[in-house]
Amino acid sequence: MSILDVQGISRRFGGLQALSDITFSVPQGQIVGLIGPNGAGKTTFFSTLVGLVRPDRGSIRLDGAPVVGLKPHKVARLGMTKTFQNVALFGESSVLDNVLTAGLLRHDVDAAREEALKCLDRVGLRAIAHQQAGLLSFPERARVELARALCTGPRVLLLDEVMAALNPVEMQEVMDLIRSLRDDGITLLVVEHHMRAIMAICDRILVLNFGKLIADGTPTQIANDPQVVEAYLGKSMETHP
Repeated sequence: MSILDVQGISRRFGGLQALSDITFSVPQGQIVGLIGPNGAGKTTFFSTLVGLVRPDRGSIRLDGAPVVGLKPHKVARLGMTKTFQNVALFGESSVLDNVLTAGLLRHDVDAAREEALKCLDRVGLRAIAHQQAGLLSFPERARVELARALCTGPRVLLLDEVMAALNPVEMQEVMDLIRSLRDDGITLLVVEHHMRAIMAICDRILVLNFGKLIADGTPTQIANDPQVVEAYLGKSMETHP
């Protein structure tokens, strides 16, 4: 049985059909990439999965439980949450307190603090746990956002552009972290514009274009799919195991 099952999800905003009859399922433990041109509907789709946007029709089930119509915090309690591309931290608060707030979904304050420290350690930021969040660099802020998502105890984690603005060394560190999260049993959906990164870490890739799912396959299949090449990649590309 799939941990995430999406059937016929559609959403219109006025005259724009943002999502159109999206259907797929994800087994537990996969890393699934979601790619497509700007405006393809990727962020809207992620927001729909976690309850920030309600679809006009279709169903979403997390380990068999329906989530359409639930508030985001209830979806998170069931085990699915996302990071945000535009990271919004409490700038006057410490890094630790920013992450601790997410832990309150499942824990009391003391237990949430311990969990937050573990999550900061996981993303390599425990050393700056007591630093003011407003003083962080963009890559550090992105890692705090990831730690905050981890602190909710997700079973399915949606990563929205977590490698944006990273140098090659930082990008490799995040790729290694994503693989380690999968090894811990977390299922991941990853929106990313760095194609070589997404091809390297994903078991499978979904391609959106104008709100439609136009391809679903392995990195090799996607890299050589004529429809995907025309819509997004521009040319076929090499993939790496």
